[in-house]
Amino acid sequence: MTDISLTHITSTAVFSILAAVVSAFLIHWALYAVALRVVRRRMDPVLLPAIFQPTRWLVVLLALGAGLQPLDMGRRVEGLWSIGSKMVFALLVGWLLLRLMRATRVMIERGADINAEDNLKARKRHTRVRILYRIAQSIVAVLVIAMMLMAIPGVRTIGVTLAASAGLVGLAVGAAAQPALKNLIAGIQMAFSEPIRLDDVVIVEGEWGRIEDITLTYVVVRIWDDRRMVVPVSYFLEKPFQNWTTRTSDLLGTVFLYVDPTADIERIRTRFVEAVQANARWDGRVAILQVTDHRADALELRGLLSARNAGIAFDLRCEVREAMLTFLRTDMPEALVRGRQRVEAGEGFARPDFPSLDAAATRPSGAAG
Repeated sequence: MTDISLTHITSTAVFSILAAVVSAFLIHWALYAVALRVVRRRMDPVLLPAIFQPTRWLVVLLALGAGLQPLDMGRRVEGLWSIGSKMVFALLVGWLLLRLMRATRVMIERGADINAEDNLKARKRHTRVRILYRIAQSIVAVLVIAMMLMAIPGVRTIGVTLAASAGLVGLAVGAAAQPALKNLIAGIQMAFSEPIRLDDVVIVEGEWGRIEDITLTYVVVRIWDDRRMVVPVSYFLEKPFQNWTTRTSDLLGTVFLYVDPTADIERIRTRFVEAVQANARWDGRVAILQVTDHRADALELRGLLSARNAGIAFDLRCEVREAMLTFLRTDMPEALVRGRQRVEAGEGFARPDFPSLDAAATRPSGAAG
């Protein structure tokens, strides 16, 4: 009789669990299909696919708990189920929050096209949302771990025991983690002060590059030759560096020419302006040539030209410099720098004692010369 009752209880429990799980799957699938159809008519459904898996297993966990509620599983099994279900619930909630934050970040980044020509506002938004997203990730991870540990009674007891020495432990951990905390705080500050943004053109440690990625503790700078420089976040708050795209990506470039002091500067200036204006990379703002230095053997000419961004400005400088050198070589060779030396007769100059041509002509053949 006991075996029959145990078999009956076991079969009832299995049937209850299966019914709860199947019902949860069906209810979740139906609600998701309806919500997806409603949202798709109004906007791009990004959030719903992101939360599909976490919400499905949350519904299953809740349904499983409801299905096991009327069953008498014994004190030991009920205790294990209580601890395990709380830990899994905390894990699923954390998973759901992370997927929600990721979907939100994707929606914000889609609304700000960083590939546009004037992308300053887009880069600001991308930088801020990426830093805040990683800060939120860290906070959620810590909270989930704390909730999972709090579900275990033994861990709570150990925590109370260690509370007396929490001051010493806090000092030790703080001293050991000082560099990490320093960069973490700097990352939070950077999210709002924005000394740098994604895709900014910077010069760091003498290297020209673009900001490729910003994390909570370090920044990746992609150098012009595809090397990567990894710099602590605190560097950009403590040390000076050049940012060429703080307000706008427009940039002035320079071209230096060195010509003879007697060169026709106005003719060179006219040709310089024509070369800049004829180049498709010029943005139409600045094209001037000035004499910036006078040396004994040459004049220094500095040409200023403008472009939409640093990359275009570099190419424009190279092409205009090449055009000007070709012009000087072919049309104004007299303007190229020449070395001069003036020799005055009788001023430290001794004429070499060479035999005259007439004497050489009257010398007998075969004589030693």
